[in-house]
Amino acid sequence: MKNYNKLVRDLIPEVIKADGKECEIEIAKDEEKTELLEAKLMEEVNEYLQDKNLEELTDVMEVLFGLANNLGYSEEDLLNKRNEKLKARGGFKEGIILKNVY
Repeated sequence: MKNYNKLVRDLIPEVIKADGKECEIEIAKDEEKTELLEAKLMEEVNEYLQDKNLEELTDVMEVLFGLANNLGYSEEDLLNKRNEKLKARGGFKEGIILKNVY
């Protein structure tokens, strides 16, 4: 038996059962969800920093959607706010480094 005690994607218990294994789960209480999601965000960011691939980036994005939901926002709210800031301040595609302001 391997112990994890960490937040996982919603379908992971079904994936485990389809693999012929059993698992024990519990549903996080609202007050612990933010802490678990923040820990998951750090885990996924570290995995991205190690592997630097699209799959890890999507995991980071999914945790961000989970955090937004936990704070009462929808995925659409998050994407709309992203687009609003993109229009007003731009993104990070150009690689601009601000050196000094006079």
